[in-house]
Amino acid sequence: MDQAQFSRARAALGKTQARMAELLQTSLKAVQSYEQGWRTIPAHAEKQVLFLLALKAGNTRGKECWTVLRCPPERRRRCPAWELKAGRFCWFVNGTLCGGKAQASWREKMKICGSCRVMESLAKFR
Repeated sequence: MDQAQFSRARAALGKTQARMAELLQTSLKAVQSYEQGWRTIPAHAEKQVLFLLALKAGNTRGKECWTVLRCPPERRRRCPAWELKAGRFCWFVNGTLCGGKAQASWREKMKICGSCRVMESLAKFR
């Protein structure tokens, strides 16, 4: 997530910079720095922003990721999204088996998830 995406996400949530800082449990200066591009948005903050956007967008409805992606049963059984019944929030769960293997980092995961149909309502913020 870059500074423009962060700003659009904050606007979509209807939050002031101060309120966003409270939601992210960070300082107002940090939020201002994210939006100015002075500071890289940490993975935990990006994850929280995307989660809030998904909740606001009503992403609790729809098909589970394993259905959308037609994951074979053996992959489903090994995937934490399946185990946790988090198929609409698979992008939020670390260690999912998208592409057949777990990604090593949040950045790697977001490269895959950013173009996935499960996360399509959040694509404009990625």
